[in-house]
Amino acid sequence: MKRSNQLQPLSRQHHLGLNLSRHAKECADTTDEIAKHWHNLTAYIDDMQYHFQIEDNLIANALEPYRASQPEVASVLETLTGQHKRLQTLIDTGQKTANQSITTEQVRELGTLLYDHIRFEERELYPIVEKYLTEDELDAVYQASPDSIKRSDENR
Repeated sequence: MKRSNQLQPLSRQHHLGLNLSRHAKECADTTDEIAKHWHNLTAYIDDMQYHFQIEDNLIANALEPYRASQPEVASVLETLTGQHKRLQTLIDTGQKTANQSITTEQVRELGTLLYDHIRFEERELYPIVEKYLTEDELDAVYQASPDSIKRSDENR
């Protein structure tokens, strides 16, 4: 789906997450598969902390003035916050079990939540962002995005 230039770097980061989470949702019940998928998912989510900060700080803060008057904005903000917290809770729970006792169900749950979260952002959050954020606010999101995910031909 076509995305505004300013959000394209964030969307680009989602590609790997979709692939990792799709495979994790089908994780086999073997120690090696569980360890591989858990490591891949948690490493990806750890690498995405800056991405989450952009969403939680720049995007959510820019949308906040619309929360009371626009139910669609209130809904995406609640979902965004809830999903980010749930992802972190699942990772924290896995770390507390010392990763050796991670189950297939935990891997599949994390994979499913990550997959659903990325789909939510692409299908619901980002269209709302494009609708309500000003050009300057979108430019700030782009500027905050890591240079490693920007392309020289984006002309921003």
